[in-house]
Amino acid sequence: MRVLLVEDEPDLGAAIKRTLTQQKYLVDWVLDGDEAWAYLENSWTQYTVAIFDWMIPKNSGLELCQKLRSHNNYLPVLMLTAKDRMEDKVAGLDAGADDYLVKPFGMAELLARLRALQRRSPHFQPQELTVGNLTLDYGNNIVATKNALGNKEEIPLTNKEFQLIEYFMKHPNQIVTTEQIRYQLWEVSSETVSNVVAAQIRLLRRKLAHSGCENMIETLHGMGYRLNLSHESE
Repeated sequence: MRVLLVEDEPDLGAAIKRTLTQQKYLVDWVLDGDEAWAYLENSWTQYTVAIFDWMIPKNSGLELCQKLRSHNNYLPVLMLTAKDRMEDKVAGLDAGADDYLVKPFGMAELLARLRALQRRSPHFQPQELTVGNLTLDYGNNIVATKNALGNKEEIPLTNKEFQLIEYFMKHPNQIVTTEQIRYQLWEVSSETVSNVVAAQIRLLRRKLAHSGCENMIETLHGMGYRLNLSHESE
């Protein structure tokens, strides 16, 4: 799950990003409207939800939301602002925002509002994603597999490993390239080394194998990787 955060207050932006990262969101954090639009126009990245601060430089959050909707982009948007008058809330919602959160706010409320936005989205993410012998539980941020007795056993994963297996589970039996994985699972601003995807996949494979899911992620040389569910029966 990927979030575009547009917030020019360093302390608040860092706090929001830290909270979302702990919940296994992938967060691209930018400081102004122009940079945010450049991220939104990048066809390589697909966001689950966006968080716009109203008072940001180079296109306000309100203008950014209007521009988004004028391009028929219906990405769920949560607007953050210190403006608490009724007419301000109406203006934000009329501009295309889906929800409105007045500063100061608690991080628990922010997370609850994001979950509500995701539920209302036409691309609603279910509470659980089950593919083959793997189940990803979004409520508890865990991935589990079934043992020989049919009971679920949790696979201990880092945030990045969780994001990686989620991406494969959303594209079962499909070939995905290194570039697709890197652009979707690493922050746009990050300077990833050339072998970071291969290194993360090796670590994930090791944990899957330890939990009885050997050879699920296969390498197709010169093409990419694939979550091959046929290996479950081998």
